Amino acid sequence: MHRLIFSLQPALRRTSHLLNRTPWTPGAQAYRCLSQSSNNDQHADVVIIGGGVIGTSTAYHLAKRGVPQVVLLEKSELTAGSTWHAAGLIAYFNPGINVKRVHYDSLQLYAKLPEETEQEIGLHVPGSIRLATTPERVDEFRYQMQRQGWHSAAQRIIGPDEIKQLHPLLNTENILAGLYNEGDGYVDPYSLTHALAIGARKHGAKLLTNTGVNSMNLREDGQWDIETTKGLIRAKQVLNAAGFWGREVAQLAGIDVPLVPVHHTYVVTSEIPEVVALTKETPVIRDLESSCYLRQERNGLLLGPYESQDKMKLRDDWYDQGVPPGFGKELFEEDLDALNDYLVQVMETIPVMKEASIKNAICGPITYSPDGLPIVGPHQGAANYWVALGFGYGIVHAGGIGKYLADWMVNGEPPYDLIELDHSRYGWWTDRSYTLAKARETYSMNNAVMYPKEERPAGRATRRQSGVYEVLQDQGAQFGFRTGWEQPNWFALPGDDPGYNPSFYRTNWFEPVRREVTMVREHVGVIDLTPAGKFRITGQDAQQLLNYVYSNVLPEVDDYKTCYILTNKGKVYAENLLARQGQDEFFCVTGPLSELHDLRILETIAREKNLDVQITNRSDTLGCLGLAGPMAADVLSHVANEQLAMRCFSFSVTDRPVLAVNVSLTGESGWELYTETDSMAALYKALMEAGKKHHIGNFGSYAYNTLRIESGIPAWGSDMKMDYNVLESRLESKIEDNKDCDFLGKSAIQELKKSPVSQSLVLLSMKTEDVDPEGNETIWSGEQVIGHTTSGCHGYTVGKSLAFAYVSCSHSSPESEVTVELLGKKYPAVVLPGSPLSSKSARS
Repeated sequence: MHRLIFSLQPALRRTSHLLNRTPWTPGAQAYRCLSQSSNNDQHADVVIIGGGVIGTSTAYHLAKRGVPQVVLLEKSELTAGSTWHAAGLIAYFNPGINVKRVHYDSLQLYAKLPEETEQEIGLHVPGSIRLATTPERVDEFRYQMQRQGWHSAAQRIIGPDEIKQLHPLLNTENILAGLYNEGDGYVDPYSLTHALAIGARKHGAKLLTNTGVNSMNLREDGQWDIETTKGLIRAKQVLNAAGFWGREVAQLAGIDVPLVPVHHTYVVTSEIPEVVALTKETPVIRDLESSCYLRQERNGLLLGPYESQDKMKLRDDWYDQGVPPGFGKELFEEDLDALNDYLVQVMETIPVMKEASIKNAICGPITYSPDGLPIVGPHQGAANYWVALGFGYGIVHAGGIGKYLADWMVNGEPPYDLIELDHSRYGWWTDRSYTLAKARETYSMNNAVMYPKEERPAGRATRRQSGVYEVLQDQGAQFGFRTGWEQPNWFALPGDDPGYNPSFYRTNWFEPVRREVTMVREHVGVIDLTPAGKFRITGQDAQQLLNYVYSNVLPEVDDYKTCYILTNKGKVYAENLLARQGQDEFFCVTGPLSELHDLRILETIAREKNLDVQITNRSDTLGCLGLAGPMAADVLSHVANEQLAMRCFSFSVTDRPVLAVNVSLTGESGWELYTETDSMAALYKALMEAGKKHHIGNFGSYAYNTLRIESGIPAWGSDMKMDYNVLESRLESKIEDNKDCDFLGKSAIQELKKSPVSQSLVLLSMKTEDVDPEGNETIWSGEQVIGHTTSGCHGYTVGKSLAFAYVSCSHSSPESEVTVELLGKKYPAVVLPGSPLSSKSARS
């Protein structure tokens, strides 16, 4: 048997400086911490709870931005928790588009932090290589490269020969390619945290260790009274960055955060002669099929696997009962038997490990959210309460997240779109069984191939169910997951290949989606739109609130408008359908991912302006069916017994009320029909019966998206979001900045109009081969990057691939020619003058 598996030296259980890392020593610019018995700090602009790398980074950035009273509270000592035992990996690579910005900001900060603070952080930049040993991995690398060109960090695909040159200890026999990031590496988390602490104190922040939080109370004025073990602090803002204590800290404020600690183990070998003989440090390796990372640690190697579901360990007892009192810089007993298979696999990649022995095995808790992404930002429903939790990779996230939060807190708006990390993606439906099941699935799939349109099954379905969920199941619905809801992506009819068959190329749903698109274009179809966020807004100040929130004149009674919420910098914060049912009675609809995101801003402004308004979230109690196609009017007229002359009206089905709004994002005539959840089945049955003679059928979100793009209708969340201002998004004609009252972003629009924009939203058409754009692909003009796509599809009606994209204004004129990168090939594309079809009923 291999020596590495069995020649084990005792693992550390507790240590001040893990793996003999360089101990922290204060630099010349360090500021002493305030006396822990001092009671002088009664007030703060921001109180941060948690002294790990996330908390100290945010304190550093807030203080550097000039926030005068920043106080960090740590129940024991800095780095206690997950920070101190982390492996310290940092990487520019991330599969998420905007999370790349977080990584970039982190690595840029870490490069200059030692000079600023006079504290070394153990920064090593040997680069990193992700290994591909299967054709699917190579396609994944090409997929990642097509999304990389418009980002700042260097990244490229390299072959086995170059991989061997960079890392001579690798066995490259089965390696097909590598994804190489030359700026990647690792740091010492302990030293990094203390460097951030030095910087925070240097700029005026106060870091109080051995100061726990006993209780929290929200005052009527929106401030928080925080009862600590050293006395009371009143804070204007609170940030929970308490790591695996974060859920318990949140519960002090009456908030539940879906988090669960996971055992994560890495091992460090003793000295290896071949490592000693190296002339330079080798890149960090991510052996994806073995689900392991590996780097040098002094004269040995450090190896960390992500175990499969049957071998990994969750701390469900901590989820139920809380973290054991006093747990801080402790470690778990390692289970080396669970690592054997991973170690054996890695030995094939790094043969010198076969003769190595394990010096240390480090097993500690890291915190996972259900989808493995951090939970970052203000919490809907709790004024001035922020979270920065769920960091399974906190070292690489810390610098960028601290900057992101500081920018948001100081400027009153996020610097760019990170809705994929927003707390609002979770809700009441994120219960124990869902959280644990998804965290287990996510951890075990850490290194799985990441396909487009990925659907993972664990924890589904939740308690959040549409009134036609079971009906559509029987109709062959192939469901996708939308903030707790199951929404049909497409429908498998007899003869189709059902299920989720992921691919980087066209796959089993390609032809069924064609069928659904054709049905809606030529006849009529029904789609379940229940996952949309739905609010009822009433009260004597409802008009005042909405006039300020929206950049549009409010609709008349029994009418609707598509309205936009802007930020103070003129960015596109939200797009809502706003129907007016009475003088002071409004019905607001938003997308599934922005339900609590949009509710939060409505509630925040109503509170800050002290308005008499009631905002009721009807998302769970109201369902919605979309009806679209040239025959939609005839179908609805039979069901509603109406001539459909009004754009917004009510009718009844089986004595249950239905609100009909004459709107469809398909580009065809259509309505969105809102009714109580338990009335949806009756409404669906009535529509299908009335539409029989018109060949009515079901269609899903994939066809819906295709119909939208074919009709030239941009969508919030992809084509419009916080990354772009209203002029770049070509929304100027839809923004009524001449309305006779002030509104969010009004002055910004007027200022933006004084200068030309540098990029503009366009619609592209291209011929491709078995692959279609989906968004975030790089756009080229020759060898120059000039933009990126935001959403895309195969346009069945026009027989070409289509994509919305932001391109430099020099390439935004109709008929401009560019290329779009897809899986390693650049496809010629042309800018269209508008929709390739005549759109009949876009949102107006």
